[in-house]
Amino acid sequence: MSSNRIAKKLRYALRWLPDRAYIQLNYFGHFYKFANLENPTTYNEKLNWLKLHDRNPEYGKIVDKFEVKAYVDKMIGSLQENKDWKFGVCDDLIGGGGYCVPTIGVWDSFDDINFDSLPDQFVLKCTHDSEGIVLVKDKSLMDKAAAKEKITAALRQNFYYIGREWPYKNIKPRIIAEPYLIDDETGELRDYKFFCFDGEPKALYIASDRSIDDVKFDFFDLDFNHLGIKQKYPNASTQIKKPNTFDEMIELSRKLSKGFAHVRVDLYEVNGKVYFGELTFYHFSGFMPFQPDKWDKIFGEWLKLPAAGTT
Repeated sequence: MSSNRIAKKLRYALRWLPDRAYIQLNYFGHFYKFANLENPTTYNEKLNWLKLHDRNPEYGKIVDKFEVKAYVDKMIGSLQENKDWKFGVCDDLIGGGGYCVPTIGVWDSFDDINFDSLPDQFVLKCTHDSEGIVLVKDKSLMDKAAAKEKITAALRQNFYYIGREWPYKNIKPRIIAEPYLIDDETGELRDYKFFCFDGEPKALYIASDRSIDDVKFDFFDLDFNHLGIKQKYPNASTQIKKPNTFDEMIELSRKLSKGFAHVRVDLYEVNGKVYFGELTFYHFSGFMPFQPDKWDKIFGEWLKLPAAGTT
């Protein structure tokens, strides 16, 4: 069992702790000090403050990987039409106009999935967490037993208890299937993740080399200048090319983050088209140091907290 899975199990075992106590314990484990939750100044402190005080009931739908597509279609879906999907025997898609990746199917349990109806390549995702994902590049070679074990374990777990990200607390766990995406130019599916504050993107990072389990993070400003930031993963050893749709991504990030004190807008570029990934309210759950740590302060200055009890 990996160290990440062990740590996750330990955090889940502490689900009996109240939110504030759990947050402080986890924060201390990463920063070797307690968070200032009364007068937060850093980005990570403010993210944890938001967990405790920003309780917009709509957030549950926005972090649900299936429900969020209706929100995205409402905000930006009419700006682009993507009607050229081809799935062989899979003809009935749920949604998929605009910028959202089409949903091939939705199920409550792994045993409900009719794999004969799925295309040769697809992705299975749990709608209620960030780790219940199975990539299928060739259905004929799929290890269904391993996939079932991973997905079923994820369905049984309430993701809220891992980081006390309360929008996940009451999401109905489900499974969705989506097309397997890859960009021909980069040979992978890169994430372009924009940090947005009051509807304005300020910076982004690009996640690369995930397909070979050698993840790299590279941070940039909105002029695509590389920022000297490291967070959890190293920078790429080769120069990251500016995406062709970069300006479009910035504009979409503005539209999708409107009305939120802070949200991270995750997008993909696939063969010259932009696709929506997800909206993330708590980057690394507010428990990930920056190197150098001055960036925790800089990002914190960008995040203007609402008054407690007004959200």
